Amino acid sequence: MTNRQIELFVPAITPFKPDLSIDTERFVAHARALMAAGAHGLAPFGTTSEANSLSVAERMAALEALIDAGIDPGQLIPGTGCCNAEDTITLSSHATRMGCRGVLMLPPFYYKGVSDDGVFDAFAQVIDAVGPNLCVYLYHIPQMSGVPITLPLIERLIARYGGQIAGLKDSSGKWENTKAVIKAFPQIDTYSASESMIPQNVATGGAGCISASLNVNPRGIRALLDGLNGPDQAALHEQVSAVRSIFEGLPLIPAIKAAVAEQNNDPEYARVRPPFVAMGDEHKDAVAEAVRIAGPQGAA
Repeated sequence: MTNRQIELFVPAITPFKPDLSIDTERFVAHARALMAAGAHGLAPFGTTSEANSLSVAERMAALEALIDAGIDPGQLIPGTGCCNAEDTITLSSHATRMGCRGVLMLPPFYYKGVSDDGVFDAFAQVIDAVGPNLCVYLYHIPQMSGVPITLPLIERLIARYGGQIAGLKDSSGKWENTKAVIKAFPQIDTYSASESMIPQNVATGGAGCISASLNVNPRGIRALLDGLNGPDQAALHEQVSAVRSIFEGLPLIPAIKAAVAEQNNDPEYARVRPPFVAMGDEHKDAVAEAVRIAGPQGAA
């Protein structure tokens, strides 16, 4: 097994003001609270962050706000993958210039049924344009993007770009796929998107977890990571799995934001951008139960 640091990165929610502009003050406050609660870093501007409802300018300004607030850019892996190369290059170049650890990159995701050759060319276009300082964490979420990142594609990218392909986030929810990536490419950092998979991920040689529910349960998930192979592992795993299970039965992003709002006693955190709608009263008890299990340790 390759020796590596096992880490938790949070795909931090993006709070919005009543006019639906980014609420930078709450965004920074939540990010700081997550780091204080034990997260090793942040992966903002991914799915949970509503990134595809944000403009390029908004993403860059929000990233700069995190760094200006004192968060080490080496602890940041912002999402940069867009449908067009120019936006992806702009965001990836900006993150690289800001000193970020890397970028979490979706493939172009509008056209479906594209070949590995086409997806390879899309990644290559960006990497070649940004240059050798870019570190890419591939983002595999085929149920949302419709464009899988296959093992042969990963192999080709590593053969061309070596260490610039730094890792992969597997949000497929299929452990067998995550396991296959870890086994085939031990030189890259492979993250599960579910904290319930942390024991298998770490035991197999993976790098940890990038999970939406880290927004709500950072201390519980960090406790599981720190308690692996200890006497309390089963109980810690039960706690994080219980929280995860609740969110899996709800509209995920509105539910995560509603839970953060409840933890802060601040309803402003619950606001979402269309096409999402705020969590309805029919899910209020489920969100409250997730917060009860997680405790009041989400945002501060």
